[in-house]
Amino acid sequence: MPTQFPPPVNVSPLIRFGRYSMLLAGLAYGAFWQSRYTKKELALKDIKAREKAARDERLAQEKAMRSAAEIAELERMAGGK
Repeated sequence: MPTQFPPPVNVSPLIRFGRYSMLLAGLAYGAFWQSRYTKKELALKDIKAREKAARDERLAQEKAMRSAAEIAELERMAGGK
């Protein structure tokens, strides 16, 4: 047996206006904060990129020093040349 639903209830125009105004206010609030956070993240992205470049350079230098020390140690262990 199909279920019979009651007829739709007429919603007051004041309530309908309140619902839509709250919906639009929420969308505006979200858009405002989203743009604000996006600007902040873009600024941090530039800083992080500079820090990453410096860190990568430092790590490459440390790796080269460790490699040179390891080669020297292996040469010493092998009798040196």
